[in-house]
Amino acid sequence: MTALAPLLKQRIAQTGPIAISEYMQTCLLHPKHGYYTTQAVFGQQGDFVTAPEISQMFGELLGLCLAQTWQDQGRPDRFILLELGPGRGTLMADILHATRTLDGFHAGAQIHLLEASPQLRALQKEKLQPFQPVWAEQVADLPNLPIFCIANEFFDALPIRQFQFEATGWHERLIGLKDGAFHIGLTSAPTHLPALDHRVGEVQIGDIVELNTGGQAIAKQLGHHIEAQGGAALLIDYGDWETLGDTLQAVYQHDITEFLSAPGLADLSAHVDFAALVSNLACKHSRLTPQGVLLERLGITARAQALAKRLSGMALDQHIAAHKRLTHPAEMGNLFKAIALYPSTTHAPAGFTE
Repeated sequence: MTALAPLLKQRIAQTGPIAISEYMQTCLLHPKHGYYTTQAVFGQQGDFVTAPEISQMFGELLGLCLAQTWQDQGRPDRFILLELGPGRGTLMADILHATRTLDGFHAGAQIHLLEASPQLRALQKEKLQPFQPVWAEQVADLPNLPIFCIANEFFDALPIRQFQFEATGWHERLIGLKDGAFHIGLTSAPTHLPALDHRVGEVQIGDIVELNTGGQAIAKQLGHHIEAQGGAALLIDYGDWETLGDTLQAVYQHDITEFLSAPGLADLSAHVDFAALVSNLACKHSRLTPQGVLLERLGITARAQALAKRLSGMALDQHIAAHKRLTHPAEMGNLFKAIALYPSTTHAPAGFTE
């Protein structure tokens, strides 16, 4: 039993079953026993390796995409360069390295990071110290300046609620206790949520639909800011235009595990429903694009070939494998998708289609 399990069970025993979103929030961010506050989550020692940790090319190309968008929007002399969920700071470091020779870009950039984990904030501070980053609690707190934003594997880690369709309507899935163990049940009374009305004609009895209300709120804030102040946001995550079913996944010690089995020790995530994420935004959004397609449009093959000229042996083999992992449809190339937010008066950033 993990240190967090008895605390969760005590809470449920005292107050009744809890929503899956509350369980996820506690497991990931509990100040003493949360996954992001106690574990080395990124890299070879962690439970997963994100695209920026695989190759510098990922951050370089997305950084140049943001920089090109900055140029296309008139090179504002003051702007916010924002990352949501910056991990160890690797992606932002690669973006800043790729744009270091672009006249006026670093001079005008104010680096802001949206990060809830104190442990990860410390790693980001160390990695990005020369650029004096500022940490924000929410998008609404950011200054009224153009915002150029990157978010890679951010929305998938936000807490979700799950609703199961029955003959009587939508019932929320809750976590309770049965014989002293965690147990999934349904609310006795149906829940009416306007956000689910459009799904009724698509689902069958027993189907599960997930809602990422926190992610939608953040996207909505981004959309309002971008439409009012200018800029763009590149959102990359695993998921699809619309999701159906239970996609909640737990990873413990590099292996998939049952999501209730190791609270506080396992990474929890769920597929991103991009259609819901970008619904009712104030700004425009691009078409959803597979990660591999986006990176090819941005020139990853040419960049990979240029880097390969300086490599040999095992380093070259690892470089070739990284290029394949990022772009091949059977690996991350199709599993991960990307979408861009941008003002209604401009065009989609490079690599995206409208």
